[in-house]
Amino acid sequence: MEPVIIVLIILVVLVFIALIKTIQVIPQASAAIVERFGRYTRTLNAGLNIVVPFIDTIRNRIDLREQVVPFPPQPVITQDNLVVNIDTVIYYQVTDARAATYEVASYIQAIEQLTVTTLRNIIGGMDLERTLTSREEINAALRGVLDEATGKWGIRVNRVELKAIEPPTSIQDSMEKQMRADRDKRAAILTAEGTRQAAILTAEGEKQSQILRAEGEAKAAALRAEGEAQAVRTVFEAIHAGDPDQKLLSYQYLQMLPKIAEGDANKLWIVPSEIGDALKGLSGAMGNFGPLGGNSGGGNGNSGGNGTERRENPSID
Repeated sequence: MEPVIIVLIILVVLVFIALIKTIQVIPQASAAIVERFGRYTRTLNAGLNIVVPFIDTIRNRIDLREQVVPFPPQPVITQDNLVVNIDTVIYYQVTDARAATYEVASYIQAIEQLTVTTLRNIIGGMDLERTLTSREEINAALRGVLDEATGKWGIRVNRVELKAIEPPTSIQDSMEKQMRADRDKRAAILTAEGTRQAAILTAEGEKQSQILRAEGEAKAAALRAEGEAQAVRTVFEAIHAGDPDQKLLSYQYLQMLPKIAEGDANKLWIVPSEIGDALKGLSGAMGNFGPLGGNSGGGNGNSGGNGTERRENPSID
């Protein structure tokens, strides 16, 4: 009985292994290549698949999702004989699992070598300045060449990106100095423009201030002149209303003489001709009051009508 049990156990194990090899579950977005006796038979898609055990074998399982592969920096010579290091990133997707398995030995390595070769051809026709400023142009040209070459491998290149373009150290120093000089130049221009604008605004403000000050002074002068004119009119009207005589005017002239003499700088007097008339009027007014002393007989020996002494006051012309 024991040999029979052993045989049954062996058969169960073989059946279990056969079932495992017969049922193949392929994940979503994946594919598998099936070979029968070393020859391609079919491609298994996502889901549950049945294969003949011990006859059909799974050659390769391929991920059909978009893949991202960064390549190490590659030295490339530009048209002006400068060596630059360029980092690239390739976004690709396998569209035909059979072609990706049988048309190329390693499509990753093939894509990398093709990228380096194409990149050297493109950069070799550009100088450094154009290389640094034409990333979109380089990306488009590189993608077009890669997509055309990898189409027969069952691969579609979706995008190609240049991560970095590093010129030589000496060129980087020169570029940094140039950029610093450009920044200093722009800063100086902005500072000068700001100073100019500030000066213009200051001049405009000063001009406006002077205009307003002049207008204010003109209005103040006009108001002062109007006030003085009004005061003169008021005094003139008051004088005419009081009807002053020649005696009062002569007295006012005499009161103004001390004020004319005030000040150390008054070395020359200018006496108006009306002063003479005023003094004559004042003399006549004082003569109406009579002599200061009495004209009696025992006074000074002059009697009668000849006792009054007449003195002439000099007139000031």
